[in-house]
Amino acid sequence: MRARDNPFRADRVLCVRYKLQAVTWSELLGRLERLNYRAAIVGAHGAGKTTLLEDLGPTLVQRGFTIKRLRLDEEHRAFDRGFLDDFCGRLHHRDVILFDGAEQSGWWAWRRFESRSRTAGGLIITSHQAGRMPTLIECRTTPELLGEIVDEILSGEAHPVRDLVPELFRKHAGNLREALREVYDLFADAGTQNLPLPSPG
Repeated sequence: MRARDNPFRADRVLCVRYKLQAVTWSELLGRLERLNYRAAIVGAHGAGKTTLLEDLGPTLVQRGFTIKRLRLDEEHRAFDRGFLDDFCGRLHHRDVILFDGAEQSGWWAWRRFESRSRTAGGLIITSHQAGRMPTLIECRTTPELLGEIVDEILSGEAHPVRDLVPELFRKHAGNLREALREVYDLFADAGTQNLPLPSPG
């Protein structure tokens, strides 16, 4: 199967947006407002933190904020020298910083940044563990959520891969990103959607 024909290719998966559970968008935004737009989205790898952070952006723009984005990851654990001086020096009270991967910063670097960023109107971070800022929401995954995402990508079409969802969820310990990557590989290995899919390795 050509990569562009794989229904679980990256661009299709990225079209799936965060699915709130046990809370509405109105409730979430009300909680964020009560926290003065300074809060953390907490959750394990592949739980949807980055997607939720991205999805908050347009809503905040509608409320009159300007979005400033920052990102760190395991390959890039710190910003270039001088970057944050320039970044923080330009902050405005209508800016909201969306900081993906804030846990990559060392504790002292984080405390310094958190203090210097207070000139902004808000700071929302993602983190694997609670503690750096008040928790806005803890992202959790379930086999049912993975199944819902698989169904959405397949546009509701019945397919044997749906039967593999519980096993994939267990194998990847709830990491939906890794589970969906394996579904991509299963489709690629099968060669066509009409051939039987192998069980997860």
